[in-house]
Amino acid sequence: MAKILVVDDELSMRQFLEILLKKEGHEVICAADGEEALSHFQADFFDLLISDIKMPKVDGLELLRKVKESRPNMAVIMITAYASPEDAIAAMKAGAYDYLTKPFKLREIKAVIRNALSKATVRAAQEAPAGIFCNLVGHSPAMLKIYDLIKQVGGTKTNVLISGESGTGKELVARAIHQLSPRVGQPFVTINCSAIPDSLMESELFGHVKGAFTGAVTNKKGLFESAHGGTVFLDEIGDLTPLIQVKLLRIIQEREFIPVGDTQTVSVDVRLISATNKDLEQEIIQERFREDLFFRLNVIHLHLPPLRERREDIPVLAQYFLEKYSRELGKDVRSISSYALDALTKYNFPGNVRELENIIERSVALENSNIILPESLVLSEYKKEGKKKEIPSIHLTSAGLDLEKELSQLEKDLIQQALFLSNGVIKKAAELLNLSFRAMRWKIQKYDLRGFSDQMKE
Repeated sequence: MAKILVVDDELSMRQFLEILLKKEGHEVICAADGEEALSHFQADFFDLLISDIKMPKVDGLELLRKVKESRPNMAVIMITAYASPEDAIAAMKAGAYDYLTKPFKLREIKAVIRNALSKATVRAAQEAPAGIFCNLVGHSPAMLKIYDLIKQVGGTKTNVLISGESGTGKELVARAIHQLSPRVGQPFVTINCSAIPDSLMESELFGHVKGAFTGAVTNKKGLFESAHGGTVFLDEIGDLTPLIQVKLLRIIQEREFIPVGDTQTVSVDVRLISATNKDLEQEIIQERFREDLFFRLNVIHLHLPPLRERREDIPVLAQYFLEKYSRELGKDVRSISSYALDALTKYNFPGNVRELENIIERSVALENSNIILPESLVLSEYKKEGKKKEIPSIHLTSAGLDLEKELSQLEKDLIQQALFLSNGVIKKAAELLNLSFRAMRWKIQKYDLRGFSDQMKE
């Protein structure tokens, strides 16, 4: 999926291109003239620009030149109803990928868009600033190895399994593989296997026909059929039920499936990229995951290391998120102090890159100066070691012990554990310990745990 900016002063043409591109699985933003387009361009990131030439205020050629000044690798397609050799030459000299005359054929515009996205993505990956590759950020040896593997597998049809802790960027890796593949102009469909209820999973994946079950009032196309010609990203693959595992195996082997309630098979051409934070080999031993499906999915394995194992990437990631959220939130926060950066590099980030992004976004949102200071950072105390606090065992010896003190320490440790497991949500932590909300809040005050997490929520 690409993010595309469509610029045309004709409403009908904007609507036509928006419908066409969304059906292809892309995200589309429309603008009525070059001036509006520039405001969108400055506030957001786009993979492709499709622009009319003759427009009021800022015309297409001026828009093209301004865009190329800051984004020389961006793919731009120019369209016009008033074709002239001079305009075509000027557009191509200014860096346009192609020049189309209205009215154009549907097949023609689809092919041009697909080829433009494919070439622009490869060029951007080759010429990206140090440490940035297809929206992945990092220059550690581990990440450079990941980039090389993405380049190698991108042009193949091979199934890929991505493993790693939550928040390491598994979906970004999957998108990078898709962007560097011949399927780049085709749909990229993400399916979170843990987010869809078991009762709806089969219908969501494979679709159903009218009357297949109560509530099936119309035919529905499944996500696999919607992804035909493109890539399916199966996130949290380890959470699939045994029934769906069998059906998925059939799709991989036969390239076909049967919608719920139907008798006819549907053929589909998709590439499968899967991701998991579980140890699937252990799941196989426990008979919760099919061994034959594992081998089909795990043709090529990519493992994303946690952020605490590639600390040299923290400064470049922090700066990347700083620039991103300063731009999005309209703040003039330009840098991170050396002391704040030191605190970040020493922190273990159990939430990985996603947690770092959250910390930087919050800091930018609340910062009143143009630099992030250590006191602006919110680093959860109970997560600084990157793991849950172990509760010590209590052993009585001949020397005796202070029972009240030991029990109080045990209670405090258990409350800290509950807060860790509930992500700082007091109500949820209270439920874990079978306490009332009021009792839980009193104990937090008793043990002075309010400073334990600045992100604590009721």
